[in-house]
Amino acid sequence: MTAITPKASSALANFSEGIQYFGEALPDFETYGATPAIESGNVALASPTDPTAVYQTLLAADALRYLTLQVTASKASGHPGGFASQAEAYASLVMLGHKNIITEVGHHAPGFYSAMFLDRSLEDMGIFTVQQLRDRFREKHGLLGHLSGYIPGILAPAGPLGQGQHFAMAAAKLHLDKLFPFTVGDGGLGEPYIVSAIAHFHTAYPTVTNFLPILVWNGYSQEHHSMVSLKTNHQMQAYWQGNGFDEVVLVDAKDFDDKNQPGDYVDSTAFSFEKRLEFTQAVLSGVDKAARSALGGKLTVFIIKQLKGAGVHARGAKSHNLYAKDTLNAPHIVSALQTRALSAEAWQLVRTNAERAGGGPAAKTVVTEFEFSLPDLGELPLEEYAVGGEHKVSTTAMGRLVGIVGQKDKNFLVTNADGNEASGIANINQALKIIHPTTDDVYNQAPNGQVYEPLSEDACAGLAAGLSLMGARTLWCSYESFAINGLPIWQTVIQAMAELRRPTPSTITLFTAGALEQGRNGWTHQRPEIEAYFASLMRNGNVFPLFPPDANSIQVCYDWALQTKNKGIVITASKSPLPIRTTLEQSRQGLEDGAVVLHEVAGDQQVVFAVIGDMTLMPVFEAAAFLENEGIGAKIVSVINPRRLYRPHDTAWDTCTQPDGDFLDDAKFAQLFDGDALIGVTGGAAAMLEPILLRSKANRDTFSWKRGETTASAGELMAFNGLTAEALTKRAIALVH
Repeated sequence: MTAITPKASSALANFSEGIQYFGEALPDFETYGATPAIESGNVALASPTDPTAVYQTLLAADALRYLTLQVTASKASGHPGGFASQAEAYASLVMLGHKNIITEVGHHAPGFYSAMFLDRSLEDMGIFTVQQLRDRFREKHGLLGHLSGYIPGILAPAGPLGQGQHFAMAAAKLHLDKLFPFTVGDGGLGEPYIVSAIAHFHTAYPTVTNFLPILVWNGYSQEHHSMVSLKTNHQMQAYWQGNGFDEVVLVDAKDFDDKNQPGDYVDSTAFSFEKRLEFTQAVLSGVDKAARSALGGKLTVFIIKQLKGAGVHARGAKSHNLYAKDTLNAPHIVSALQTRALSAEAWQLVRTNAERAGGGPAAKTVVTEFEFSLPDLGELPLEEYAVGGEHKVSTTAMGRLVGIVGQKDKNFLVTNADGNEASGIANINQALKIIHPTTDDVYNQAPNGQVYEPLSEDACAGLAAGLSLMGARTLWCSYESFAINGLPIWQTVIQAMAELRRPTPSTITLFTAGALEQGRNGWTHQRPEIEAYFASLMRNGNVFPLFPPDANSIQVCYDWALQTKNKGIVITASKSPLPIRTTLEQSRQGLEDGAVVLHEVAGDQQVVFAVIGDMTLMPVFEAAAFLENEGIGAKIVSVINPRRLYRPHDTAWDTCTQPDGDFLDDAKFAQLFDGDALIGVTGGAAAMLEPILLRSKANRDTFSWKRGETTASAGELMAFNGLTAEALTKRAIALVH
């Protein structure tokens, strides 16, 4: 192996500038490397068993390994080992024309970036050469450490384990004619969500099988052996079969080892070249079989069993991460790169195949590079209830609209783990039906329904958020108390939406049965602290928690949410019949301004109550009456859209795609909230009041949730948390005197 010189560089294709080492031609290159295996005008190999196809798939795998290691070592940072152990599988997918590839493993990022570089996708972000690839790895506005939709050709973000399957299943549901493979690490297989989510999805959608888990069974997790490392091949196959998979295709590198490597996991790059080709042939044929099976209606998994770190600088968990010592000058990095180095001609061959595969660069061909077509909903028929009239259930009012949306948009999906009926939205089930293999009109069940009800909040949030990211309309419904179990993937998606290069429907949630309604259930059902999570996320710039005070307002909030793009919108409302306090027009103004005045009586001094929520208004109205009897004026302001009440510089709104820079100006803020004293009131986390407390100059205080307890009524629970008319009155008087 020889180090490239500047003179030699000028003679090479421009993309190879920055490749540190070039090698001699591999055996038989003149025979099997003379012309690209993917012929001009084709999108895939003609045959997975053709010797030329196998040979060039091996070249692609080595190119991916080389780039992955050189790119990570250029920053002495990143994760080469996991991707390296399945390079033959990824190369096979590409050579077979499949580029809609997702991963459950964020640590595979440098491998995915290498693939996007090889097929020229990264040219869309100004990366044309290997040197530029190295320079922009793990840098701002470059190739961030874990995958994101910001990167051309990358379908979905990847960070926390146990999420990738949701994106693959969502994409598969929307694009039945395409294959969506996703890599799964055996370290992440210990997450319970992956296979259980697939099992429920397959029961709900038995004909949607065009997603393909690629299990990277390399024996190790991040820092130790994986929890499934002792399973035999038979046990691993039985595991997947026991979870409903019809086809399990397993290729074990050990079966081809001619170097007597110890242990159950071996490195195919150590084999003789002949055996390397045999192993690559098995992987290529196995991937082809698995892909055809998945596209042909069978739930399928492909398993590649090969030692972690195969072909890079270290083996096992030691290959997972690079540290400060792992630089491009370190002897073990130099040795690994030189061992994997390809000839200049081989690089050009790999590059040509990668570009032709799938019909062009992933950045020009994968489904997420195009806006998903949606039916026009028209103007939704909002129903206006009379202010002061009959009490109405907010969630039920919204549920009527949800049913109309689903009837107009057949890709629309509602998800709920705890059941819609328990949240006052049985009308959604009646209109759209729960997806279930057992048809039962009593329970509103049908196989072709649009309501997805696994018992896992992760599965609910995952499919709903995943479908939104892929371009479809959805609604995730949950009890506020339990939604925390689904928020990690929801947060992943809204963060991805903030930097996505295309518009997509906002991911919308409806959280019901707030803490105040759950007295008799006790603290297990009283967890409004989740609102602090959303309060923090508001500063992202694309997250909008909405708190409609009544059944008119919730309709306005949902109607607005449906028209937005690339945002995370959280609607929180009660399932109890409550007073109608706003007209539709008042609520529209409140949504735009952030808040609306519900009640105002002048006095010698004035106390302003800034109230988040619907049930919390009850003690506030009572307190206002007490104050007015004392000659103290009171103004009650319902905070519907607190994100609007921040100052523009408080959030990162201008860094988001589809930016929303509307904030209430100082003059209007003063009209709403100026007084001699201000009291923020919420049945949830006090952090949600921050936008108001930051701007108000009045004497002020907050009343908010403290902790749960078992009580017989909402009033008793509010009293336990200090949310009483008496306490509010006493504090208001103290603030103005």
